Amino acid sequence: MKKSLVLAMAMALGVSATAFAANPFSDVPAGHWAYGSVAKLAAAGIVDGYPDGTFKGDNLMTRYEMAQIVAKAYAKGAIGADDKLMAEFADELDNLGVRVAKLEKKADNVKITGEFRTGYKSYDSLDGGLTGKYKAEGRSRLFLSGAVNDDWSYGAMLENTQKFNTNAQDSTTDFRRAFVKGNLGSGVAVTAGRQYFKVGQGYTADLTGDAVKVDFGKVLKGTAFYGRFDSDIESTKDIADNDVYGLGLSYDFDKNLFMRAAYFGVSGANGVVVDRDIYSAGLGYKFDKNTNIYGEYMKASDELAAGYGDDGYAVTLAYKGVKAAKADSWGLTASYYDQAGATIIDHMSEFAGDIKNFSKGGIKGYDIGVDYALTKNVVASVTYYDYENHENSNVDNQMIWSRLYFTF
Repeated sequence: MKKSLVLAMAMALGVSATAFAANPFSDVPAGHWAYGSVAKLAAAGIVDGYPDGTFKGDNLMTRYEMAQIVAKAYAKGAIGADDKLMAEFADELDNLGVRVAKLEKKADNVKITGEFRTGYKSYDSLDGGLTGKYKAEGRSRLFLSGAVNDDWSYGAMLENTQKFNTNAQDSTTDFRRAFVKGNLGSGVAVTAGRQYFKVGQGYTADLTGDAVKVDFGKVLKGTAFYGRFDSDIESTKDIADNDVYGLGLSYDFDKNLFMRAAYFGVSGANGVVVDRDIYSAGLGYKFDKNTNIYGEYMKASDELAAGYGDDGYAVTLAYKGVKAAKADSWGLTASYYDQAGATIIDHMSEFAGDIKNFSKGGIKGYDIGVDYALTKNVVASVTYYDYENHENSNVDNQMIWSRLYFTF
């Protein structure tokens, strides 16, 4: 090991040559010019010496031995990932298999996963009787996550959507999510920023927007939130300019029976969205490991328009459930909705965002879908929707939505 190398490593650790520490090497006496630096490096676990208890500082080092020291120095935080030593010994560090636990943790600090979905929507009737309309599109999503420290993390999502059946083949890219999440202790966690979440099954609130959300509780679990959200629903399309806040609660009576309840407040800032309070309560039951049912009743404080109704209910039955990583796994879901528009902020149903002519009238009808994993991380899905306007049965719409998901 060269003298300059010993000093460089010691300086990286903020150690002066006169620093005092117990020295384990017999050939580096207390009067040696490098005594303090070598002792500190040994105490930090960066250099080990030889089995006979010597340091052999005048010997030439192999690149492999030097790579081991660099890896240990990085793991101890003495040098950064962009240090020239990391670049110089990149091949040797790779061959070492990243043996240092802290180095492995740093390398995995930021993770990127993704999903590509391509789909086709075929409508029987849409927007006042436009029969035979369809939409074909592809959607790519990249999910980023990173650890800030032991208690805080960061998450984000980039989304690109391509519409294949338009003349211009429209393509849009958005930074759809960007948030931090922190553990405050005692079972309390906070998520702040642009995020996605739903309360309960999502019949009333299936939300993406700028918000602060607090999750708490271990037996009686709760979610409190405040923010402004996107919406594809015609009656609440301007929800982004309005404040929405709420509280969701969940409680499992036993391994089979569970309860959900929620309160939502919508405060209109622009006079478009009707101010109202929405309350919901639901029960679910797990018949076995494959089959469960959940039903929910909702009540709003105000109608969206005279005679449009202020309550509703919905039921979902689920059987099994596809696991993308497991080939040949599959799942089946069926839902029925009878909801006035006042009970909806942003609905869980994909079709609810497409049927503009429902507007304030709400939805009444059903959907049924099946998912099947063709191979690992490739899932095929088909869903059939049959809805009518909650207040006008003459406005009737159907859609078949087929798509393929590729996850990575």
